[in-house]
Amino acid sequence: MVTCLSPAAGGAEPQPHRKWAPFATTLAIDGSAGIGRFPGREDGSLDELDLGDARASGLSAVILTLAPNGFPRYGEVADARVNEQLAYWEGNLTRHPEAFARIATGADLARAKRDGKVGLILGFQDSSPIGEDLERVAMFQRRGVRVIQLTHNPRNLVGDGCMEPGNAGLSAFGHQVVEQLNAHRILVDVAHGGRRTTAEGIAASKAPVLISHTGCAALADVPRCTTDQSLKAMADRGGVAGIVFWPYLSRKEQPTSEHAIRHIEHAINVCGEDHVGIGTDGSISAVNRTAQFERENRELIARLVKENIFDSGRPADLYFFLPDLNHVRRFETLGAMLSARGHSDARIEKILGGNFARVMAEVWG
Repeated sequence: MVTCLSPAAGGAEPQPHRKWAPFATTLAIDGSAGIGRFPGREDGSLDELDLGDARASGLSAVILTLAPNGFPRYGEVADARVNEQLAYWEGNLTRHPEAFARIATGADLARAKRDGKVGLILGFQDSSPIGEDLERVAMFQRRGVRVIQLTHNPRNLVGDGCMEPGNAGLSAFGHQVVEQLNAHRILVDVAHGGRRTTAEGIAASKAPVLISHTGCAALADVPRCTTDQSLKAMADRGGVAGIVFWPYLSRKEQPTSEHAIRHIEHAINVCGEDHVGIGTDGSISAVNRTAQFERENRELIARLVKENIFDSGRPADLYFFLPDLNHVRRFETLGAMLSARGHSDARIEKILGGNFARVMAEVWG
């Protein structure tokens, strides 16, 4: 028997779903998301509840993370994992054509919205699958990958991630990788980059870049958040930064929708309304906060504090989602909250997905 905790335990009470009329025609895109409920099926397959959540969310597309999935990041084992993930999502597109749409071009986004499907954008949260072989960029593009993040938290061949104390920036090979990503019309994503890697990646790219899931360092100066200088540089070159729903939005307490809105509004002030989006870095489905989930989550947070990913003194039950937006209609509810604060419908439509759609169409064609 599964034991569920009360919605308010260890976090803010979930906001009720709030309607925002323009959401019905809004092309909503999550810049970093997954599909499926915790803890998932043993075989990893999606069930009707997972598919129902995806349809009910109102999202038209999500950027999925196919790789890396832990260590090792290089070699035969890592390559096998990447191929397994590519095959897994190809299979989901085949098995569930009523729910999902393949996204390869800007026109595919509009088609997914029109057909009431969730578009699947294949992406990597680390360039390690490329290894030392630049020809793999073209191969991954042919296999449907449309977004590649330069680094994750640690250093790789391309540059330093945000948790590398050396902050060495983009390598010479990294400049070649950016050039190849531009040449093959794959979006460059500098989320998780070290401060120098982020700045140098933005400068190196001839096409607009994404910072798919981040926060504003001016509000929470942690390694995963982006400085105003880099946010402005990204915007000046036409890119988009997605505000994350992870604990990086605050250095102390559990973030809520209030923190997310602060970061959105700060990013608007720095970048302009054409360069801000949402990248939740969570599953579309609400988190079912069972006793098992709470136990495993506390163990994970304790480990991340020990590894200096999070500051000590944080709540032991810190969550990787916003507790008051823990339902599938979080994008529409956020739109209603922004509307109540005086933001125009046109601006909200851009933030919820229009800005991502513009850059994707520009880069992918």
